[in-house]
Amino acid sequence: MQISASPAAKPRQTKSAQIVEHILARAEPVFAEAGLAGATMAALAAATGLPRANLHYHFGTKEKLYAQVLENILALWLDASDSIRPDAEPAAALTAYIRAKMSYSRDRPFASKVFANEILHGATQLRSYLGLSLRRKVDEKAAVIEGWIAQGRMDPVDPRHLFFLLWAMTQTYADFASQMTAVLGVPRLGEAEFASGEALILQLVLRGCGLDRSKGRESP
Repeated sequence: MQISASPAAKPRQTKSAQIVEHILARAEPVFAEAGLAGATMAALAAATGLPRANLHYHFGTKEKLYAQVLENILALWLDASDSIRPDAEPAAALTAYIRAKMSYSRDRPFASKVFANEILHGATQLRSYLGLSLRRKVDEKAAVIEGWIAQGRMDPVDPRHLFFLLWAMTQTYADFASQMTAVLGVPRLGEAEFASGEALILQLVLRGCGLDRSKGRESP
């Protein structure tokens, strides 16, 4: 039997979803700075401004909250590769991907740091994901790039190593921001620094792949 939600139930569901989104957003910096082992439910509750009981109610344990934070980050990053399609212009598709990754480093730096900490600590929570979901996604997008190469639409490159380079170049603006600010002599990385970095990455990648930079402005 199908049970219809009463009008009063819908606002509660919306409110619950908003609370979950709020907790996940506020938990990112805590896990980024302390890691899974160092983060406590007390610190997480303080960051969210909610009682610990609320966190336990929505996630159960710290580990489950951490897993959900990681899942959200990875879903965001995987969506960024949607521009890489067989029918897309290679320069435009790679430009869109690089710009999306740079925007995440600028707007969600703690997300990148959570992921980096997880990898540095052996990827205990992500091992199965890295070997299955991420590998499938990279294989899928690598096949697209191999197709472009076979059609003579870009120079031959190893597509998987191209992704490694793209991840390293874009995520360093989040993971190593303190190093960059020290070298650049600025208090924080702002729009100018991100624009300069993005422009250079696009120049190096597109030229290295034998692509016309002017076509990078086309819709992917």
